[in-house]
Amino acid sequence: MSRIITRRNVLQGAAAAGAAGLIAKPAIAQAQWPSRPVTLICPWGAGGGTDATARIIAQLLEKELGQPFNVVNRTGGSGVVGHSAIATAAPDGYTIGLLTVEISMMHHQGLTDLTPRSYQPLGLMNEDPPGVQVSASSPHKDIKALAEAIKAAPPGKLKASGTGQGGIWHLALVGWLVAMGLKPDHVAWVPSNGAAPGMQDLAAGGVDIVTCSVPEARAMIDAGKAKSLAIMASERNPQFKDVPTLNETLGIHYSVGAWRGIAGPKNLPADMAKKLETSLKTAFDSKEYKDFMNSRGFGMKYADAAGFGKFMDEGDAAMASAMKAAGLAKA
Repeated sequence: MSRIITRRNVLQGAAAAGAAGLIAKPAIAQAQWPSRPVTLICPWGAGGGTDATARIIAQLLEKELGQPFNVVNRTGGSGVVGHSAIATAAPDGYTIGLLTVEISMMHHQGLTDLTPRSYQPLGLMNEDPPGVQVSASSPHKDIKALAEAIKAAPPGKLKASGTGQGGIWHLALVGWLVAMGLKPDHVAWVPSNGAAPGMQDLAAGGVDIVTCSVPEARAMIDAGKAKSLAIMASERNPQFKDVPTLNETLGIHYSVGAWRGIAGPKNLPADMAKKLETSLKTAFDSKEYKDFMNSRGFGMKYADAAGFGKFMDEGDAAMASAMKAAGLAKA
């Protein structure tokens, strides 16, 4: 049956087409993401390991997605400022960030209400477990000898360092002591402004142990001023294959460490989140990423969005336990 064309038919058809166009436009714009530069927030200062990791990831995402990924350092508040900026960004795909282990710690300390559940996880990219370092002149030749010395020493006689009070490396020591059946303060903690000054103090004889990551201790180890006896991880680091795990040597299955992963604010559109997740996996698998991380001795550990979320939940529970044991949890 033929249709009689009238002015009304034409107008109705145009209106319908216009409405369809209005409905389609957001989908088209979303499909074209990213169509402009993306901000990648780093909660820590320029020049550090987290900043370096953020920049290599940004470089590889730019290569994969065809738009600049600009790293912006938002520091302050022991990591609260930067992590808050990621969580409160508009969920439009144009602001993402690098989360660090501190997001599993800060809320237990009462510093923020943010938790790992405040974000949309996209991919875990790195993990560096702590090593147990002693000075090159230490009488303890292996981790068994050191563990026996710790157990035999009066509480507080031995001293350790590597970060501030309640920092990740302090909690690593606490977890290890508790796993050995000792009180969390059996080895006294000497706060420092990071692993580097802690290692300097170790070499100078000011402390007996430093529980920072082996990459952070590498300079002192390579200079012959320190040695790493073990790492608190489920498996050895290929970059330091001669350093055994606690499980191998002491039968203690204790694993903890600093980590870094990419996330966005909650409610990112599903297609954008999936595109970022896929691009992060491509970046992680690339030769450029592996060469960069290997050259610095950084650990490489990947988890997809769902796996990263589970990883953070488990880490949050572990940090809660360690901080409560150390008397550092506010709630």
